[in-house]
Amino acid sequence: MKKILFSLLLAGLNLFAQAQKDTSQVTDAKDTIIAKPRNTLTFGISYANNASYYGQKSEEKTSYIAAVASYRLKSGLYFTGSAFRLLKDSAKLASASSLGIGYNIKMGSKWVADVSYSHTFYPAYSPFLQAANSNTASVLLNFNYFLTNGISVDYAFGKQDDIFATFTTSKDIELGNLFSKKDGISIAPSIEIVGGTQRFYTTYIENKKIRDSLLDLITPILGGGRSTPATTTKEATSFDLLSYSFKLPLSYYRSSYLIELSYQLSVLSKEAQTGAGDANSFFNITLYYQF
Repeated sequence: MKKILFSLLLAGLNLFAQAQKDTSQVTDAKDTIIAKPRNTLTFGISYANNASYYGQKSEEKTSYIAAVASYRLKSGLYFTGSAFRLLKDSAKLASASSLGIGYNIKMGSKWVADVSYSHTFYPAYSPFLQAANSNTASVLLNFNYFLTNGISVDYAFGKQDDIFATFTTSKDIELGNLFSKKDGISIAPSIEIVGGTQRFYTTYIENKKIRDSLLDLITPILGGGRSTPATTTKEATSFDLLSYSFKLPLSYYRSSYLIELSYQLSVLSKEAQTGAGDANSFFNITLYYQF
Protein backbone atom coordinates (compact mmCIF):
# COMPACT_ATOMS: atom_id res chain seq x y z
CA MET A 1 0.00 0.00 0.00
CA LYS A 2 1.20 3.46 -0.82
CA LYS A 3 1.56 5.65 2.23
CA ILE A 4 1.79 9.42 2.56
CA LEU A 5 4.76 11.49 3.73
CA PHE A 6 4.23 12.79 7.25
CA SER A 7 7.21 14.81 8.44
CA LEU A 8 7.33 17.52 11.09
CA LEU A 9 10.92 18.53 11.79
CA LEU A 10 10.38 20.93 14.69
CA ALA A 11 13.44 22.31 16.24
CA GLY A 12 12.46 21.19 20.07
CA LEU A 13 8.34 18.33 20.38
CA ASN A 14 14.85 18.98 19.77
CA LEU A 15 10.48 19.75 23.37
CA PHE A 16 11.38 20.59 21.32
CA ALA A 17 13.94 17.42 19.44
CA GLN A 18 14.80 17.02 18.84
CA ALA A 19 15.87 17.95 16.22
CA GLN A 20 13.62 16.68 16.53
CA LYS A 21 14.51 17.01 19.24
CA ASP A 22 12.22 17.70 22.02
CA THR A 23 10.36 21.97 22.52
CA SER A 24 11.70 22.66 19.11
CA GLN A 25 10.51 19.30 18.07
CA VAL A 26 7.43 18.00 19.70
CA THR A 27 7.42 14.51 18.32
CA ASP A 28 8.81 12.53 15.43
CA ALA A 29 6.11 12.05 12.83
CA LYS A 30 6.03 8.99 10.61
CA ASP A 31 8.08 9.20 7.41
CA THR A 32 6.60 7.22 4.56
CA ILE A 33 6.86 7.03 0.78
CA ILE A 34 4.80 8.62 -1.96
CA ALA A 35 5.01 8.03 -5.69
CA LYS A 36 6.00 11.58 -6.68
CA PRO A 37 7.36 14.55 -4.74
CA ARG A 38 4.83 17.28 -4.01
CA ASN A 39 4.29 20.27 -1.78
CA THR A 40 2.63 19.30 1.51
CA LEU A 41 1.03 21.20 4.37
CA THR A 42 0.72 19.31 7.66
CA PHE A 43 -1.03 20.28 10.88
CA GLY A 44 -0.89 18.43 14.17
CA ILE A 45 -2.01 18.54 17.76
CA SER A 46 -0.20 16.70 20.52
CA TYR A 47 -0.42 15.88 24.22
CA ALA A 48 2.57 14.80 26.32
CA ASN A 49 2.82 13.87 29.99
CA ASN A 50 6.20 15.63 30.22
CA ALA A 51 8.59 17.57 28.02
CA SER A 52 11.68 15.55 27.08
CA TYR A 53 15.01 17.21 26.37
CA TYR A 54 17.27 14.45 25.08
CA GLY A 55 15.63 12.06 27.56
CA GLN A 56 15.94 14.52 30.44
CA LYS A 57 13.13 16.37 32.19
CA SER A 58 12.75 19.34 34.50
CA GLU A 59 12.09 18.95 38.22
CA GLU A 60 8.62 20.45 37.75
CA LYS A 61 6.04 18.42 35.87
CA THR A 62 5.67 19.86 32.36
CA SER A 63 2.62 18.17 30.85
CA TYR A 64 1.60 20.09 27.75
CA ILE A 65 -0.52 20.27 24.66
CA ALA A 66 0.96 21.57 21.43
CA ALA A 67 -0.14 22.69 18.00
CA VAL A 68 2.36 22.10 15.22
CA ALA A 69 2.52 22.88 11.50
CA SER A 70 4.90 22.13 8.64
CA TYR A 71 4.97 23.28 5.03
CA ARG A 72 7.28 21.23 2.84
CA LEU A 73 8.22 22.02 -0.76
CA LYS A 74 8.97 19.19 -3.14
CA SER A 75 12.49 20.63 -3.49
CA GLY A 76 13.17 19.57 0.12
CA LEU A 77 12.91 23.02 1.70
CA TYR A 78 10.48 23.16 4.65
CA PHE A 79 9.15 25.57 7.26
CA THR A 80 7.83 24.68 10.70
CA GLY A 81 5.95 26.33 13.52
CA SER A 82 4.64 25.23 16.91
CA ALA A 83 2.97 26.52 20.05
CA PHE A 84 3.09 24.82 23.47
CA ARG A 85 0.80 25.27 26.42
CA LEU A 86 1.73 23.80 29.79
CA LEU A 87 -1.38 22.37 31.42
CA LYS A 88 -0.51 24.03 34.73
CA ASP A 89 0.07 27.41 33.03
CA SER A 90 -3.17 29.37 33.27
CA ALA A 91 -1.56 32.79 32.81
CA LYS A 92 -0.55 32.46 29.15
CA LEU A 93 -2.12 31.27 25.92
CA ALA A 94 1.24 29.81 24.86
CA SER A 95 3.96 28.75 27.32
CA ALA A 96 6.44 28.59 24.42
CA SER A 97 6.39 28.81 20.63
CA SER A 98 8.88 28.14 17.86
CA LEU A 99 9.61 28.80 14.19
CA GLY A 100 11.99 26.81 12.04
CA ILE A 101 13.41 26.29 8.56
CA GLY A 102 15.23 23.33 7.10
CA TYR A 103 16.32 21.49 3.98
CA ASN A 104 16.04 17.75 3.36
CA ILE A 105 18.55 16.24 0.93
CA LYS A 106 18.08 12.77 -0.57
CA MET A 107 21.42 11.27 -1.55
CA GLY A 108 20.43 8.18 -3.48
CA SER A 109 17.96 5.53 -2.34
CA LYS A 110 19.45 4.91 1.11
CA TRP A 111 21.07 8.14 2.34
CA VAL A 112 19.21 11.22 3.57
CA ALA A 113 20.68 14.39 5.05
CA ASP A 114 18.86 17.21 6.78
CA VAL A 115 19.96 20.65 7.95
CA SER A 116 17.68 22.87 10.03
CA TYR A 117 17.49 25.89 12.30
CA SER A 118 14.80 26.87 14.77
CA HIS A 119 14.17 29.60 17.31
CA THR A 120 11.94 29.05 20.32
CA PHE A 121 10.30 31.93 22.20
CA TYR A 122 10.30 31.37 25.97
CA PRO A 123 8.87 33.70 28.61
CA ALA A 124 11.11 34.88 31.44
CA TYR A 125 11.94 32.18 34.02
CA SER A 126 10.39 29.44 31.90
CA PRO A 127 10.14 26.01 33.60
CA PHE A 128 11.27 24.24 30.43
CA LEU A 129 14.63 22.57 31.00
CA GLN A 130 16.03 23.85 27.70
CA ALA A 131 14.85 27.46 28.01
CA ALA A 132 18.45 28.76 28.11
CA ASN A 133 18.97 27.50 24.55
CA SER A 134 16.39 29.30 22.44
CA ASN A 135 18.18 28.57 19.13
CA THR A 136 19.03 25.19 17.64
CA ALA A 137 21.04 24.47 14.48
CA SER A 138 21.05 20.80 13.45
CA VAL A 139 22.67 18.47 10.95
CA LEU A 140 21.28 14.95 10.48
CA LEU A 141 22.49 12.02 8.38
CA ASN A 142 20.36 8.86 7.97
CA PHE A 143 21.23 5.56 6.32
CA ASN A 144 18.33 3.20 5.57
CA TYR A 145 19.03 -0.41 4.70
CA PHE A 146 17.44 -3.03 6.95
CA LEU A 147 17.52 -0.68 9.91
CA THR A 148 17.44 3.10 9.77
CA ASN A 149 20.62 4.39 11.40
CA GLY A 150 21.12 8.07 12.00
CA ILE A 151 23.53 10.46 13.61
CA SER A 152 22.76 14.10 14.33
CA VAL A 153 24.68 17.00 15.79
CA ASP A 154 22.80 19.90 17.38
CA TYR A 155 24.26 23.24 18.38
CA ALA A 156 21.92 24.86 20.91
CA PHE A 157 22.62 28.44 21.85
CA GLY A 158 21.09 31.51 23.46
CA LYS A 159 21.80 32.39 27.09
CA GLN A 160 24.06 29.33 27.09
CA ASP A 161 25.87 27.34 24.38
CA ASP A 162 25.59 23.56 24.23
CA ILE A 163 26.33 20.86 21.70
CA PHE A 164 24.64 17.45 21.48
CA ALA A 165 25.34 14.35 19.41
CA THR A 166 22.68 11.66 18.98
CA PHE A 167 22.94 8.18 17.49
CA THR A 168 19.67 6.45 16.63
CA THR A 169 18.79 3.07 15.17
CA SER A 170 15.20 2.13 14.36
CA LYS A 171 13.06 -0.29 12.40
CA ASP A 172 9.71 0.53 10.77
CA ILE A 173 7.46 -2.55 11.00
CA GLU A 174 4.18 -2.72 9.11
CA LEU A 175 1.47 -4.63 10.99
CA GLY A 176 -1.10 -4.67 8.20
CA ASN A 177 -4.54 -3.11 7.78
CA LEU A 178 -7.16 -2.46 10.44
CA PHE A 179 -10.45 -1.64 8.71
CA SER A 180 -9.66 -1.70 4.99
CA LYS A 181 -6.86 -1.73 2.43
CA LYS A 182 -6.84 2.06 2.59
CA ASP A 183 -5.39 2.23 6.10
CA GLY A 184 -2.44 0.77 7.96
CA ILE A 185 -0.84 0.17 11.35
CA SER A 186 2.87 0.22 12.08
CA ILE A 187 5.35 0.37 14.92
CA ALA A 188 8.86 1.83 14.76
CA PRO A 189 10.92 0.81 17.81
CA SER A 190 14.16 2.74 18.18
CA ILE A 191 17.19 3.04 20.45
CA GLU A 192 18.83 6.41 20.99
CA ILE A 193 22.12 7.36 22.65
CA VAL A 194 22.82 11.01 23.44
CA GLY A 195 25.96 12.82 24.51
CA GLY A 196 26.40 16.53 25.11
CA THR A 197 27.31 19.44 27.33
CA GLN A 198 25.05 20.75 30.09
CA ARG A 199 25.47 24.51 30.35
CA PHE A 200 21.69 24.84 29.94
CA TYR A 201 21.25 23.27 33.39
CA THR A 202 23.05 26.15 35.12
CA THR A 203 20.45 28.62 33.84
CA TYR A 204 17.61 26.23 34.62
CA ILE A 205 18.68 25.97 38.29
CA GLU A 206 19.05 29.74 38.58
CA ASN A 207 15.59 30.31 37.10
CA LYS A 208 14.07 27.63 39.32
CA LYS A 209 15.42 29.34 42.45
CA ILE A 210 13.78 32.57 41.32
CA ARG A 211 10.46 30.87 40.53
CA ASP A 212 10.46 29.06 43.86
CA SER A 213 11.37 32.16 45.83
CA LEU A 214 8.56 34.11 44.16
CA LEU A 215 6.17 31.39 45.26
CA ASP A 216 7.67 31.33 48.79
CA LEU A 217 8.44 27.64 48.37
CA ILE A 218 12.09 27.86 49.36
CA THR A 219 14.47 30.28 51.02
CA PRO A 220 15.70 33.37 49.11
CA ILE A 221 17.64 32.91 45.91
CA LEU A 222 21.06 33.01 47.58
CA GLY A 223 20.24 30.19 49.96
CA GLY A 224 20.51 26.48 49.14
CA GLY A 225 20.69 24.74 45.79
CA ARG A 226 21.74 21.49 44.21
CA SER A 227 25.27 22.69 43.62
CA THR A 228 27.35 25.83 43.75
CA PRO A 229 27.57 27.88 40.52
CA ALA A 230 31.30 27.13 40.20
CA THR A 231 30.81 23.35 40.44
CA THR A 232 27.86 23.38 38.05
CA THR A 233 29.71 25.46 35.46
CA LYS A 234 32.80 23.23 35.54
CA GLU A 235 30.74 20.04 35.06
CA ALA A 236 28.49 21.62 32.43
CA THR A 237 31.31 22.46 30.04
CA SER A 238 32.47 18.86 29.53
CA PHE A 239 31.02 16.64 26.80
CA ASP A 240 29.52 13.57 28.49
CA LEU A 241 27.18 10.71 27.78
CA LEU A 242 23.73 11.91 28.87
CA SER A 243 21.06 9.29 28.19
CA TYR A 244 19.99 6.01 26.62
CA SER A 245 16.43 5.93 25.31
CA PHE A 246 14.05 3.29 23.99
CA LYS A 247 11.11 4.61 21.96
CA LEU A 248 8.05 2.69 20.80
CA PRO A 249 5.65 4.66 18.57
CA LEU A 250 2.46 2.96 17.36
CA SER A 251 0.84 4.59 14.32
CA TYR A 252 -2.50 4.29 12.57
CA TYR A 253 -2.70 6.08 9.23
CA ARG A 254 -4.94 6.67 6.25
CA SER A 255 -4.40 8.71 3.08
CA SER A 256 -4.42 12.11 4.75
CA TYR A 257 -4.09 11.66 8.51
CA LEU A 258 -2.07 9.78 11.09
CA ILE A 259 -2.60 9.06 14.80
CA GLU A 260 0.48 8.15 16.81
CA LEU A 261 0.81 6.85 20.37
CA SER A 262 4.38 6.92 21.59
CA TYR A 263 6.16 5.71 24.73
CA GLN A 264 9.76 6.62 25.58
CA LEU A 265 11.89 5.22 28.40
CA SER A 266 15.11 7.13 29.02
CA VAL A 267 17.86 6.10 31.44
CA LEU A 268 20.19 8.92 32.41
CA SER A 269 23.93 8.37 32.72
CA LYS A 270 25.86 9.03 35.92
CA GLU A 271 27.12 12.29 34.38
CA ALA A 272 23.62 13.71 33.83
CA GLN A 273 23.06 16.63 36.21
CA THR A 274 19.29 16.40 35.81
CA GLY A 275 19.21 13.12 37.78
CA ALA A 276 22.14 10.74 37.41
CA GLY A 277 20.96 7.16 36.97
CA ASP A 278 17.27 8.06 36.95
CA ALA A 279 14.80 6.52 34.51
CA ASN A 280 12.29 8.88 32.88
CA SER A 281 9.08 7.84 31.14
CA PHE A 282 7.40 9.94 28.47
CA PHE A 283 4.08 9.35 26.76
CA ASN A 284 2.48 11.36 24.00
CA ILE A 285 -0.39 11.12 21.56
CA THR A 286 -0.44 13.12 18.34
CA LEU A 287 -2.88 13.59 15.47
CA TYR A 288 -1.50 14.80 12.13
CA TYR A 289 -3.53 15.88 9.12
CA GLN A 290 -1.91 16.55 5.76
CA PHE A 291 -3.16 18.49 2.73
